[in-house]
Amino acid sequence: MIVGGFGVGKTTMVRSVSEIRPLSTEETMTRAGVGIDDAAGVQDKTTTTVAFDFGRISLNDEMVLYLFGAPGQERFWFLWDQLFAGTLGAVVLVDTRRLADSWYAIDRLEHHGTPFIVARNDFGGPQHTLEQVRDALDLSPEVPLVDCDARSRDSSKAVLIALVEHLHALSSARETTP
Repeated sequence: MIVGGFGVGKTTMVRSVSEIRPLSTEETMTRAGVGIDDAAGVQDKTTTTVAFDFGRISLNDEMVLYLFGAPGQERFWFLWDQLFAGTLGAVVLVDTRRLADSWYAIDRLEHHGTPFIVARNDFGGPQHTLEQVRDALDLSPEVPLVDCDARSRDSSKAVLIALVEHLHALSSARETTP
């Protein structure tokens, strides 16, 4: 799962890293969302995800990572619980210009007990150190926090590798705990 606030780059990340042509439910933004969707900081955005994005990346000949990008607007959050079913882990994509938009995603993942990492997407906006982002989001030291540029395939792959490594470390720790 790739989750986060409205306009943080979830669709962009799925598109940049998927080895198949991603399924996208992007639609043109209309007046219906005016006053409902908070477009502060993303005024130039003209499309939005209305269900989810889907992509795929092969880890090796036997393992495939399925990517689901969740819609970011509050009016579509009811879909998240269904998308979380069966999810092994998630990436919370954050925009440092609008960190508060990340709270819902983090809260839902913690509520479901879903392991996650946080990826600070580089939009060229206000810069905050990773430690400032960690403090602002009240992340525990165990939650990996990485930088990324969702437009870059290599950067998006590095985020997914960080997630898989985090999930592997959590699984290994459970196996060694009596």
